Amino acid sequence: MSRLVRMDRTGHTTLAEWSAGDPAAAEAAVVAFREELERGYFAMVSTGEGHAEQVKELPIDAELVILRLPISGG
Repeated sequence: MSRLVRMDRTGHTTLAEWSAGDPAAAEAAVVAFREELERGYFAMVSTGEGHAEQVKELPIDAELVILRLPISGG
């Protein structure tokens, strides 16, 4: 089961869950993913121990996709 998670004030909120055999759930995850990107969130996927990469399309085969806001500062 794959999950789309948004980091927020509660720690995290699961926005979608899907599996390869459920195209309707996968499509709902894609819609939720795009909505969060439009709200200004970044999406990250682990690429191994201590490494991650930003993605702009939902990788349907990823186990976990984390959405977060950009870090403020300057």
